[in-house]
Amino acid sequence: DSGKKTGRRAIFGGRTQIRSTLYMATLSATRFNKPIRLFYQRLLAQGKLKKVALVACMRKLLTILNSMAKTGSEWNPDFANQA
Repeated sequence: DSGKKTGRRAIFGGRTQIRSTLYMATLSATRFNKPIRLFYQRLLAQGKLKKVALVACMRKLLTILNSMAKTGSEWNPDFANQA
């Protein structure tokens, strides 16, 4: 925790429609997308709350999508294994 704030947080900023779309896409990705699913399971194994792990996966998915849009590349689930 930073500053004097402790306890649970709430997300209220940003664009609601994009945030809810990203939430649903990530919810599906944690079940059917291998890299996101493994990341989600690893966070849960570390003791993170399910919602906290899901929001971390949302950020990861958004970062991946931004990179894909910037480079014009397609989804490659084995990207990490090629490096």
